[in-house]
Amino acid sequence: MKNTIYPVLQRTIDSLPIRQIPEERMPVIESLVEYILGKIKNREEVRLNFICTHNSRRSQFSQIWAQTAADYFGIEAFCYSGGVEVTAFNERAVAAIRRDGFKVIQKGEGNPTYFVFHGEDSEPITTFSKVYDDVINAQKGFAAVMTCDHADENCPFIPGAEARIPLRFEDPKAFDGTDLEEKMYTERSHQIGAELFLVFQKVSERR
Repeated sequence: MKNTIYPVLQRTIDSLPIRQIPEERMPVIESLVEYILGKIKNREEVRLNFICTHNSRRSQFSQIWAQTAADYFGIEAFCYSGGVEVTAFNERAVAAIRRDGFKVIQKGEGNPTYFVFHGEDSEPITTFSKVYDDVINAQKGFAAVMTCDHADENCPFIPGAEARIPLRFEDPKAFDGTDLEEKMYTERSHQIGAELFLVFQKVSERR
């Protein structure tokens, strides 16, 4: 799989700040690793639904990076994202993944559908803003990975989820319209990418 990654994206992957992940993040990362390993051991599909309030930034980054990491390490996984409200995949976040080296094709306006590719022969990662139980997402037998504190605190029950993992990230929205906007969106993308690449690296080493 590594040879199919776009060159710019490969450079981004090589530079992900995996060694800078704080020690306090490791227990929740390990819980996601254990969930995935358990599914593989039981010969069950690995389904991860990354959930944030608006499904516009952090959960979209997470779906894209998780699916890319799974493919990179040759682990079959199905990665989704959703929210509690429908908005749109934020254009600043879309711009960030383009800068990271993903190929992105947009279809439609308002709440467009984006087809995201990590290599010439990769299957598209389909993304758009949706509620977590949208028909495109897994309806049962999945881990609900809560990527923001608001959704985690206000959605005490996720129907169909067999595990709930609070992998929270700070919202880059706080920097919209500032001189730090582009820097902080890239930083958040890379933080999420680093943690999810570490997850699948650990799975690859221990399966």
